[in-house]
Order: sequence, then structure tokens, then C-alpha cells
Amino acid sequence: MDHSKMDHSHDEMSASAKKASDKIISFHISGMHCASCATNVQRKLSKSKGVVNAQVNYANEQATVEIDEQMFDAQAAASAVKDLGYTAHIGMHDHSDLSEKEREQELKSLKTKLIVSGILTTLLLIGAMVPFAPEILMSSLVMLILATPVQFWVGKRYYQSAWSALINKTTNMDTLIALGTSVAYFYSLAVVVIQYVFGPEYFMKFGVEDHVYFEVASTIITLILLGKYLEIRAKGQTSQALKKLIGLQAKTAHLVESSGKIVEVAIEKVQVGDVLQVKPGEKVPVDGQIVSGESSVDESMVTGESLPVAKKVGDTVIGATINATGSFQMKAKKVGSETMLSNIIELVKQAQGSRPPIQKLVDQVSSVFVPAVILLSILTFVIWYFLGPEPVLVRSLVSMISVLIIACPCALGLATPTSLMVGVGKGAQNGILIKNAEALEVANKVTTVLFDKTGTITKGKPEVQSITFVGKISKEDQTHLESVIYEVEKLSHHPLAGAVVNYFDVQNRTSSKIEIEKFEDVSGKGVKAIVKKKELLIGTEAFLKLHNITITQAVNEQVSQLQQKGQTVSYVAYGGEVVSYIAIADSIKESAKEVVAGLKKMGITSIMVTGDNQKTAQSIASQAGIEKVFAQVLPEEKEKRVAQLRQQKEVVAFVGDGINDAPALAAADVGIAMGGGTDVAIESAGITLLRSDVSLVPASIRLSKETMKNIRQNLVWAFGYNVVLIPVAMGVLYPLWGIQLNPILASAAMALSSVSVVANSLRLKKVKL
Repeated sequence: MDHSKMDHSHDEMSASAKKASDKIISFHISGMHCASCATNVQRKLSKSKGVVNAQVNYANEQATVEIDEQMFDAQAAASAVKDLGYTAHIGMHDHSDLSEKEREQELKSLKTKLIVSGILTTLLLIGAMVPFAPEILMSSLVMLILATPVQFWVGKRYYQSAWSALINKTTNMDTLIALGTSVAYFYSLAVVVIQYVFGPEYFMKFGVEDHVYFEVASTIITLILLGKYLEIRAKGQTSQALKKLIGLQAKTAHLVESSGKIVEVAIEKVQVGDVLQVKPGEKVPVDGQIVSGESSVDESMVTGESLPVAKKVGDTVIGATINATGSFQMKAKKVGSETMLSNIIELVKQAQGSRPPIQKLVDQVSSVFVPAVILLSILTFVIWYFLGPEPVLVRSLVSMISVLIIACPCALGLATPTSLMVGVGKGAQNGILIKNAEALEVANKVTTVLFDKTGTITKGKPEVQSITFVGKISKEDQTHLESVIYEVEKLSHHPLAGAVVNYFDVQNRTSSKIEIEKFEDVSGKGVKAIVKKKELLIGTEAFLKLHNITITQAVNEQVSQLQQKGQTVSYVAYGGEVVSYIAIADSIKESAKEVVAGLKKMGITSIMVTGDNQKTAQSIASQAGIEKVFAQVLPEEKEKRVAQLRQQKEVVAFVGDGINDAPALAAADVGIAMGGGTDVAIESAGITLLRSDVSLVPASIRLSKETMKNIRQNLVWAFGYNVVLIPVAMGVLYPLWGIQLNPILASAAMALSSVSVVANSLRLKKVKL
């Protein structure tokens, strides 16, 4: 049985079961410190009224929630999140500035606390570890005075978060930090009180050392805070691509009032139907259509296309692109959240916040991680207390603290989302728009790419390949005939006639004063006209035969060779005989051959699907280096071809751009819609290429492979770190080598584990696509 097919049909059922009133919203969550916080918020939101599904991403501090609009109560959801000790900013459309301001404020606050705790902890370490330290620093009372601000002012965030979790009957990473440091601090406080109330000799009676561990508690808090500071700074870099996209948006527009007066208005005030003036060097404010003037527009920031695009009256312009040369007026068609850039930003946010299937295991582990660690720490204390060497109480406490502190759910929680944020952001900067994390994960496993011929392998518009003259015709007569062909074809609306006109336009041919009489465009056959009292015919073989014009055997043989190459031939007859024939073909894109070769290197098979006959299809495919072809496939049959390949256990990517490609794009394991394609095609695809460049197909697969490799590295590190170091903290090395882990080293390792995961994710920025 084909499981992939079953999964797909299940997806379709889910999609059809989704109610019309369901809507996806995303909003910022303030105050989360770790992955466990995100898990708790997600659990709370999922139980809120009207919430169908909730996902909370710790890396970008964003909740993506599917809601039933008729049932959802935003206030109740925000209140539920507030009960946990966090803030949900529901209803804010653009929360990027808020997130950035919060990050800056948190970094500023952390820096101040780090400086204070750094100084106090240094003094504590000198007093505890340097044999010739000033006597005042070695006093346990002075140590208590130095450690208290670190424990309760600097460490206040951990207590607040742990308390919020406790009253909501849950746990998080701050629970572990609060427990670990409190054990060290309050044990030491008890020692100081006993020293001053009963005297140092009291400890001798019970064989317990009167040693304090204030420096341990303070160092743990300081090192974890340093790790958090570095992590927040690094996390800021993971969302740089999104910040750049948001920064592209125009802030103002020049509105042309009905009186003709031009006024500058805020971009938020622009409405659909407004006429706007765009001057050279300015950003196009919103999506629209040029109504007067012409220019060339730099669209590289949205589509990645490096060359400016010529624009004239009637052409569409995209908001946030830059008007390079001319000045023009445009009518606003899409404004606010409807513009192409806003949609790209929203898609990038949703993709960065989505969860790939690989994340499910992490979520399962994270949900039980903290309670499991607390149980392990208690077990560690019991084992050391009953089986460990003297002083048993101190050794038991030290190992217990080490277990609580070294465990790091943060590294686990950051492993997937940070890689996703960088990967999806890098894609968007390179013209590759990834709709969700699942598309990224599946693209990594693709074994076959099915290309729709038109617009993907070929340019999608016919071009003249050659013009051949029949018989001995002088250069002067050839030039005259070309002028006649040019002038007559200009009167036709047929795409092949357009290809001929473009061919001559590129050669900068100017219009000549040739009198054309009785012009007639015969649908599906060709054109005819009277030029200098002679009949001119341009069209198919059948069209010429209809007018009793004979085509010689020699011409037929030459034309047959061109047709075998996949070219369409238009005959030109003048004065009752064939004088020329024009070979026209939909040329393959320059990069197509390189793309197919690149995919082959990755071990991926390329197949072309087309409605053309086998001979023409084979000719085009061989030019691109494609060995396998599905020819004479009707548009509605493309989906069946995809299904057949999936039944053969192939992981299929379908690349297309038309409305008739939408079913195949949806049926494939991953659909890749070419830029310039229809909205329907883009909606059906998991990956959208923002420009019509086929070389982005292997680039998107390469990006998915690199991102998934990066996620796997992060997960191996995060799981490996916890699996290896928690037993070390428990004391497995003590029976063999007498090594008992110091809690200070445990806190340093814990702080580094999160930072190293984020640093590894940032390496994706340097990957070449």
C-alpha cells in the first residue's frame, strides 16, 4: 500500500474538513525565556475558546494560531497567556517593531545586571578560591551580603517565571535554575545562621563541613545570564532577513488629487483606486498599474531579478520596488496587507513559525523534560546520600545542583526554529518563498523533479529561430521582402506573427512606407494581403495549398528537418510562389541545461511533461539534457502522472506556473510555482519562486538540504549534550576516576549549549545556493 498516497489523501480530507470560518492569525508573545515557556503558552492557547490549533515559536517569539472566527475570544486568550506570566499582543498587525524594541530593552537590562552580578561574583570567587584573598572577602557573612543581590535582584526573573509555572501546575527551565541556585544559596544561608548562633564547633558534632556555596549560586546565575545575553543577541541576527523585507516598505506616497495637485501622504492613507505619482529614484508605494508615463523599475529587492524591468502604460508595478529612470503615474490596485510584499512578509513569518515533522519528537521530549530532570536530581541526591563518601550531605547537594543546572531544554527548543528562521529568510532574500516548514523538509528528500515544459524549461513565448529565402534572391530583394513581411505581420494578433515582429524589432528595423491592401487574418491558418498588386501569403502548408501554391520537394525536406527539432514553420508566398520560410520555436531557457545537470549531480531525475507530440517534446528535452519525457499529456492528466510517480515510491517535486498546473502542484510531495505564475498556482505550491528563473529550482532544493542538515546537527548536539552531561552531573564518572562535576562548570556548559545551537544556525547565512 502506498503510504505517501494515504498521507496525501488524509491532507486533502483535513483541508476539506476545515471550516470556512477558520482563519490563521499570528501575534507576538512577550516574556518567554526558554523553549518550555513556549510549550506552556502553546498548551494554554490550545485550550482557549475558538482555537483550532496553536503553535508557539520560542525562537521568533511568535504564536501562529488557527481560530474559528465565530467562537474565538481574543481577550480570553490574552488573559490565559497573562495567567502564565507572559503577554500576548493579539490584534497587532505588525509586531516586528515591538519585538525589536523588547529585544533592545531586554539586552540593555541584562547588560546592567551582568555588570553588577559580574563584579559581585568575581569578589565571591576571590573570597572562596584564592588562598591569599583579603580576610574580609573570606568572611561567610560578607559572602552572604555579596550573594543576596545576585540571587534575588539579578535572579528575580527565574523566580518569577518558576512561580508562574508552579501556580499553573507546570514547569520550565527557570524552575531548574531557581531550584538549583536556591539549594546552594539557602544551604549556605543555613550554615551562616548556625555559625553565628551556635558557633563553628556545632558542625563538628555531626561531621558536616561549615563550608558555604554562595559563589556557586552567584556564578550559576551570572553564567546563565551571560549565555542568555549572547543567545538574545544571536537570535536577533536570525531574523535579519525578515527585518530587511519589512524595511523595504515605502513610508509615504505622492497622491494626485482630482484637482491635479500632488500631496505627500502616509502610506497607510493610500486607498485602492488612488492615482499616485512616482518620481525617479523613489520607491513604488503600493501594487498598481501604470496609467501614464514609462520607466524602468528595479525589482531585485522583491523578485531577486538583477536587471531593471521596462514598464509602460498598462504594466503592473510592485510596491517597494525602485523606480530607476522615468516618472510615471499609477493607479493603486492593492494596498496595506494586500500588497505582494506584505503577503511575502506574512508567508515568511508563518513559515518561520511553522513546525516541520522532525520537531514532533522534540516537542514530546520537551513536554516531559523538566519534570524528568527534577526527578533525576532527587534520585541523584538520594544515591549520593546513602552510597556516597563523606561529607555525604555536601556531595549530595553539589551533584543535585549540577543535575538541575546542566540540563538544557533551551538547546532542544532552539535547534529547529533558529535554523528555520535563517533558512526561510535566506530563501526569501534569494527569491525563494517557502510556505511552510513541511515543504522544506520534504524538498530535502526529493528524488524526481517533474517540469511542465512551457514557462519552466522553455521561455513560454515563441521566438524566430531562422528566416530562409528560397532560390536566388538578391540582397536588395531580401531586404524588401523582410520589410513587407514585417509590415504585414504587424497587422496580425497571432503569437507567431508577434514573434516575427519582435525578431525584426530587435534588429531595430524601422517602418517603411509600403502600401498594404486587402489585409485578412485567417484564424488558425495565416494572413494574406496585396502588396504592389501581388498577393502575399504567410502561414501554414495547408493555407498555401488552399491558394494552389506548390511547395517544392527541396523546401519540404529542409522544413521537415526543422520540424524534427521541434520548430514550427510559417511559409511566405509572394506572387504565387514560395519565396521564404520562417522557423519559429519556444526556445529553452539559457539556464535549463545547467539546472538539469545540477539536479543530476544531486541524484535527482528530471522529467519533462508537455502536450506536444513525442518528436517535438523529445527534441526540446534533449536540448535541456532531459532523458525522460511525458508527451501528449492533457492539462488535466498532469496530476495523474504525479500520482503514478508517487506510487513508484518517488518523492516528487512538480514545477509549473499555470492555472492548469494547480492540481499537479497540490498532488506532488512538494509543488514549486514559478514566478510570474498565476495566483492559483502559487496558492497550490509549497515553494514559490519569485522570479521566472528555473535555476531557483535546484537552489531551493539545495537550501532545503542545507537547512535540514543544519537542524539535524543542532538536534544531535542538543540531545547529545543532555544525554551525555546529565549522567556526568549525576556522578557516573566518580566510581571510576573520582570526578564529581562542579555546579559552576555545569552552568558554563549549559549557557554555552544554547549559544552554540544559535551560532550553528547562523552558519546557514553563508551557504551558497
